[in-house]
Amino acid sequence: MVDIKNMTELEAAEQLAYLAKEIEKANIAYYQNDDPYLDDAQYDKLRHLNDAIEAKFPHLIREDSPSKRIGAKVKSEFKKVELQVPMLSLADIFNEAEVHEFIMSVKRFLNSSDDIIFSAEPKMDGLSFSALYLNGVFMRGSTRGDGKIGEDITENLKAIKGFPLFTDKDVPEVFEVRGEVFMSKADFLALNQKNEEEHKKTFANPRNAAAGSLRQLDARITAERNLSFVVYTWGEVSDVVWKSQVEFLEYVKKLGFPINPYNTICHSEKELLASYENLMENRADLPYDIDGIVYKVNDLELQKRLGFLTRTPRWAVAHKFPAEKAITRLNNIRVQVGRTGALTPVADLEPVNVGGVIVSHATLHNEDEIKRKDVRIGDIVVVQRAGDVIPQIIEVLTDKRAENAPEFHFPDICPECGAHAIREEDEAVRRCTGGLSCPAQAVERLKHFVSREAFNIEGLGDKVIDAFYQEEIIRTPYDIFTLEERNKPDDLFSTSPSLNLENREGWGKKSVSNLFEAIHKARKITLQKFIYALGIRQVGTATAYLIAKHYHTFANFMNAMVAQDLELLVSIDGIGAAMAKDIVEFFKEEHNLEVIDNLLKVVEIEDFEQIINTESELYGKTVVFTGTLTNLTRSEAKSKALAMGAKVSGSVSANTDYVVAGENAGSKLKKAQELGVKIISEEEFNQMSA
Repeated sequence: MVDIKNMTELEAAEQLAYLAKEIEKANIAYYQNDDPYLDDAQYDKLRHLNDAIEAKFPHLIREDSPSKRIGAKVKSEFKKVELQVPMLSLADIFNEAEVHEFIMSVKRFLNSSDDIIFSAEPKMDGLSFSALYLNGVFMRGSTRGDGKIGEDITENLKAIKGFPLFTDKDVPEVFEVRGEVFMSKADFLALNQKNEEEHKKTFANPRNAAAGSLRQLDARITAERNLSFVVYTWGEVSDVVWKSQVEFLEYVKKLGFPINPYNTICHSEKELLASYENLMENRADLPYDIDGIVYKVNDLELQKRLGFLTRTPRWAVAHKFPAEKAITRLNNIRVQVGRTGALTPVADLEPVNVGGVIVSHATLHNEDEIKRKDVRIGDIVVVQRAGDVIPQIIEVLTDKRAENAPEFHFPDICPECGAHAIREEDEAVRRCTGGLSCPAQAVERLKHFVSREAFNIEGLGDKVIDAFYQEEIIRTPYDIFTLEERNKPDDLFSTSPSLNLENREGWGKKSVSNLFEAIHKARKITLQKFIYALGIRQVGTATAYLIAKHYHTFANFMNAMVAQDLELLVSIDGIGAAMAKDIVEFFKEEHNLEVIDNLLKVVEIEDFEQIINTESELYGKTVVFTGTLTNLTRSEAKSKALAMGAKVSGSVSANTDYVVAGENAGSKLKKAQELGVKIISEEEFNQMSA
């Protein structure tokens, strides 16, 4: 944590330079590329830190300070639009104390103790736009840009269904309305599903989807997307004929412009907070995404008296929802079966934005967790997504529970194959006893087998594996390597038309050719990757590496396991008795031995050869990874570290040499800072392990 209180001028100047660069980088990713790499909480933290340092050292405020800027420069492909009235942003607040301070600051500035009437409006999470009408005819559309210079999106706005190209009522000669273009949750999910089926980029949330759809150089693409919009303010107007924010909203509504139906009038702080709580609790039921609520002084004369700060109005503020938490409804509890037979409960949620990502599912861990939290179908729940943690339910709002809502009873029968699901005394997990006769386990093992850290076969994604397994095209790992010889696209008399891959929906000559090329490349694999690909319980990439390092060849390893030789296995640092038992048990199963025998006919396993650069900065060091890595999976990063002679640990201690911090790093990063452990970025790690 940055200590502003004891910060020197030199430290402040360095920190402000860093923040200016980092915030500008984030702005470009968010406003120009519609691909943010920071979530709202991280971005807000940077902005607040910048504001706090500038408040203490006002003479150090830079020309490129984020406090002087809004958005980002216009992308070069779009025409520039000069906005006669700047599109300013709003200051953000996050708690009740800041709401109170906002109201008091308004009263102090006005030197008044009278109650202030506010307009409270949902803060739409989309892309801001400006639309200029001359004599009632739509002439020009623009994005916010940097607040003064925007991007010309005239044709794109025209492509939105229902966007008014003229008004049939008298309006001021110059009439500029401003609002938000957004995409509904339903249209967002449908677009992502379509893109996924067509192997195109999917969007993280409706805001990105709306921005990416609106900011198209070809307006025909915009027209294909289902975009919506609302109006919430005005820009350049030759004759202002309304006296308050609410009057303006009613005025544009009569002209045919949509406004948010959840706009309210609030006469007190209590009503503002009630409006906020109501929206936050019902957020998941809204057809579109919002990320807070905007409070505006309603009276126009008071707005004029209050005026503006450098980049924000004094008369308005945005009360943001917590970035890492959200309230939503639990629609169903579904029990999934993993590749090791573990039954895992999953909560199906009403989709809600948590930390910049639309969350539809959350883990419930196990049956004990469901009982402990008393989670029931239909409950209103608080969902959290922090750092690299999967979304989870942290609280049930039992006061909002329906009467007579039944308790959830965890199944003791596998939902996939009907076999008994047994829970060992010393385990929290219940497991299916059906083994590979259980289709869920077989499918999940196939997905694991082709994954990036294993055989890495591009073209065999989860949906393809599901379909190929269902149609009996691929039932075992061996079937993958015979796929090309079984594929007969030109055989008119084939009895297996499903093997004519080129005729399948979404496939063609090129995609089939690419798949076979990927399978051919996968026929040669390193020992550690092959061991990992087998899907042995408790054997991850790091353990597979340790096994490969000690046995050198697959024949050595397999012979020792078939002979149940536990002595050397348990002597390996990092492999305990329980893990060793699982490894040996795997080789006791006849089906697994059959799978391995068949694979040895079609793949070549390279003997382990460790070439370590003892001069590497990682050699002999203990490394911990935290957060989300951009260019590597966590398993790949661990393998790279191990290959350089490093030891990978799952926890930070005084003995840790490096902590590699990715995006959304959490408690491990905090502990490393407290212990003074050296923290490096993913880029620095890649350079050290090159």
